[in-house]
Amino acid sequence: MLPQRSNVLFCRSLSITIAFGVVVMLLLFSACSGRHKDLGNAITERDSLPVMDTKGVMTLISDSGVTRYRINTEEWLVFDKKNPSYWAFEKGIYLENFDSVFNVEASIKSDTAYYYDKQKLWKLISNVHIQNLKGEKFDTNLLYWDQNKHRVYSDERVRIEQPDQIIYAIGFESDEQLNKYRFFKTEGIFYVDDDSTVPTDSL
Repeated sequence: MLPQRSNVLFCRSLSITIAFGVVVMLLLFSACSGRHKDLGNAITERDSLPVMDTKGVMTLISDSGVTRYRINTEEWLVFDKKNPSYWAFEKGIYLENFDSVFNVEASIKSDTAYYYDKQKLWKLISNVHIQNLKGEKFDTNLLYWDQNKHRVYSDERVRIEQPDQIIYAIGFESDEQLNKYRFFKTEGIFYVDDDSTVPTDSL
């Protein structure tokens, strides 16, 4: 009789041990799953946050060791984990482009701008205004500046004010200094003189 009772006690102890082990494993698995979920959320949130948020910026930027640009902006955000990574100037920007002896070759301002640092590509949006060294003024609502190709271009409507005329066109491309440019489609040319009134137009 004693051996049979011992076997029953042993089986009960084994069942309790197995049940306890299963409970512990379930608790550990649940804890690990929760931790993994929290970590995933943290990584996703980090990707969407800027690595830098600077207010009231006026800074000089060099290219190949030479100071080429000056930026004024109310807010400068850097998103280094985005694909592609970029800088954001969503509260407006004023930018000057210098030559090698710090003469201002062109000035640019817009309501919003994005700079894709890996591609060296600027995208300027809304009330984009550019002035070149000759005093010519360019106005549009969308402009791209490819620094790798040294090219400025737009496929939107553009207004170009020269000393003697104002040109309206759809799309244009130019060199970085805006000295040599061409239009994709000219809409109209209005000549300016002291006795005439130049029609105004809003982009």
